[in-house]
Amino acid sequence: MKQRTVSSIGKYVFLSIVCLFSVFPFYFIIVASTNLSVDIIKGRMFFGNHLFENIKTLVSTVKLGNAFWNSLRNSIVGTIASLFVCSLAGYGFQIYRDKGKNTLMGLLLLSMMVPFAAIMVPLFRMFSQARLLDTTAGFILPTISTAFLIFFFRQSSESFPLETVHAARVDGLGEFGIFFRIYVPIMAPTFAAAAIVTFMAAWNNYLWPLVIMQSQESQTMPLLITGLTAGYTTDYGILMLSVTITTLPTLILFFTQQKRFVEGVLGSVK
Repeated sequence: MKQRTVSSIGKYVFLSIVCLFSVFPFYFIIVASTNLSVDIIKGRMFFGNHLFENIKTLVSTVKLGNAFWNSLRNSIVGTIASLFVCSLAGYGFQIYRDKGKNTLMGLLLLSMMVPFAAIMVPLFRMFSQARLLDTTAGFILPTISTAFLIFFFRQSSESFPLETVHAARVDGLGEFGIFFRIYVPIMAPTFAAAAIVTFMAAWNNYLWPLVIMQSQESQTMPLLITGLTAGYTTDYGILMLSVTITTLPTLILFFTQQKRFVEGVLGSVK
């Protein structure tokens, strides 16, 4: 009994330490956003009273609202488009029978080994000729269909009841009707998990927007944060404030959809 108690205490201590290390970066950026740059450099770990001063400086220095709206719009549109395309592909890979579909899936998975930097220059030239620079379409098109999401939907669809599809076809329901009226509601946890992953990837995307978003009016939040460090001196107060603002949407999305995210990753079907 004592050994079990000691073991339980050890587990809780270990988990507490891990939790502390995980939460500390969030605590630091929030605390730092309320202090002046000089206090942050000195290592101040307590809340200050300069939050509104940092907000005023940040708003007067950069176009915060414009960058936030650009990131939000691009991420939402990109997430919706990506979910639609990749879920259709994953549904097709699982539902329809074809001899070459496993080979095609293998080729898609191999494409994940190609780094984005290797195709960035050809993509830029293509999008430049198509006059898609500084546009939402230029932002989302390279990531609208990813091998990871297609594979994710395909694997999750293995638990989808095929008898339901056959019964719906017998009743005269079309393929798109089956997809939207049966597949999507049943696979809601999978869509929630995929939406969280896709939104976070789009929101934090830095390299491609850096290349294609060339004007200040089209810059996103990651580009705005980079711009705050480009001068001779860095105001760490407004820098940490911008990082805090950038982190909030992804935190809110994850915590509000945490249950469905876990269900989707585990491949559960209601």
